[in-house]
Amino acid sequence: MGSGHLKWVDIPPVWLALHLAVVWFAAPHAPLRTPMPGVAHAGTVCVAIGLALMLVAIVTMWRAKTTPIPHREAASLVTSGIFGWSRNPIYLGDALVVAGVVLRAEAPVLLVLLLPFVWVITRRFIAPEEARLQRRFGAAFDAYRSRTRRWI
Repeated sequence: MGSGHLKWVDIPPVWLALHLAVVWFAAPHAPLRTPMPGVAHAGTVCVAIGLALMLVAIVTMWRAKTTPIPHREAASLVTSGIFGWSRNPIYLGDALVVAGVVLRAEAPVLLVLLLPFVWVITRRFIAPEEARLQRRFGAAFDAYRSRTRRWI
């Protein structure tokens, strides 16, 4: 079976689920895990903001008649709305969900999991997507990239 057959598995929600599973299993054993007033509520807020970012970004992409699915060619370059604030609001939302679940588990030491998550998402998804967008939209993508940050 070639790597093309497994591309459907190589999607950001799989990486998100993997990181959330690590939090789930590691949190009860995390050092410095103690109840902290407000931290769990902050986690809930992070998860809610993350989910909202994802939803708004997906709706924005659908309205622009382009795909939110990685590894696919974009039909249009979306630069307005939430995409004027971050080039990758869905991935930013994913990272906020990871952070929020860590905080909900009251195991802030596990926030270190954001580092490999951001690295994997950047390497496996963002960099190839940016290369496709640059090839397809050229100067328009270059201008967008110069005025809008990759994450925040």
